[in-house]
Amino acid sequence: MNLKAPFVLKRIVAVSSLLLLLLLITMLIGISIGSTGNGVKAVLQSLFGGGADSILNTIVWQIRFPRVLLAALVGATLSLGGLVFQALLRNPLAEPYILGISGGSAIGAIIGILAGLSRFPGVSFTAFLGSIATLLLLLIMSSGQSILKKNTLLLSGVMVNAFCGAIIMFLVSMTQDSRLHNIIFWLMGDLSMSDIGQVGILALTLLPCFIILFRYSHSMNLLLMGNEMAQTMGVNIKRVTTILLVVTSFMVSSTVCHCGLLGFVGLVMPHLLRLILGPDHRVLVPACILGGGAYMVICDLLARTFPQQGEMPAGVITAMIGAPLFIYLLKRSKR
Repeated sequence: MNLKAPFVLKRIVAVSSLLLLLLLITMLIGISIGSTGNGVKAVLQSLFGGGADSILNTIVWQIRFPRVLLAALVGATLSLGGLVFQALLRNPLAEPYILGISGGSAIGAIIGILAGLSRFPGVSFTAFLGSIATLLLLLIMSSGQSILKKNTLLLSGVMVNAFCGAIIMFLVSMTQDSRLHNIIFWLMGDLSMSDIGQVGILALTLLPCFIILFRYSHSMNLLLMGNEMAQTMGVNIKRVTTILLVVTSFMVSSTVCHCGLLGFVGLVMPHLLRLILGPDHRVLVPACILGGGAYMVICDLLARTFPQQGEMPAGVITAMIGAPLFIYLLKRSKR
């Protein structure tokens, strides 16, 4: 990654600092708001060890904090995944959910659950295998063309996504296993089953992926210019593309096995940030990590607070926001 220009580094630091502040604020709001009605001051005291209310401490540290942290990680992962796919396919409509990568991961996760595997590493591994199998199927359906052939691969992804949905519904309908009684809620994007230990493992798993993708951010800039130009500039197309696809698929599968399917997150945030910050992926990669995390925390907060009783899956909120944007972008791309 080329950061020789001082203004690029300054811009990255400035944008990242602003979005980090936004993320911290949204996380604090997410931790503070809940059915117990405690204020921000009481939550801050609990977070920094000054709270005397043991019940509030338990709620904050064992329920709200893991959930908010999981939402931030999931939002960061899916937003960054969408950014990578959009760069590779040079198409603003591409993202893990639409391409079927998330669906393939969900199939692998369900198989891992049925096999009695632990969430980590068992279900995480089967979810990764599902995402890789989906990716290979996409390449086969693209008739052996370049994996940067955007229109063919995007259409193939939509069909694969529908096929994955059918397989998931088949598995659910044919299964009497008690472990899958809540599978529909999970598939719609469920962040309620967060555990601080699992979230910590997920964070340690995703951090190297974030670093790798940031390392290849300049290569993504060159890929946007076309294969020939990128190759002329010294980019090994096959190697870089393979690394980006495998790392992104691994990230997405890791989040899917924790919270199910959350659609359109990888569509909304990269598109919005690209409009605001421009096309430079050296800025967009950290921006998607931080901005996507803040966006998902807000979506999960809405999912918790909208219903008068109980809560709705966070995937409902992301779909309500993302689906209209997808339709708008699809119409605009046909002009």
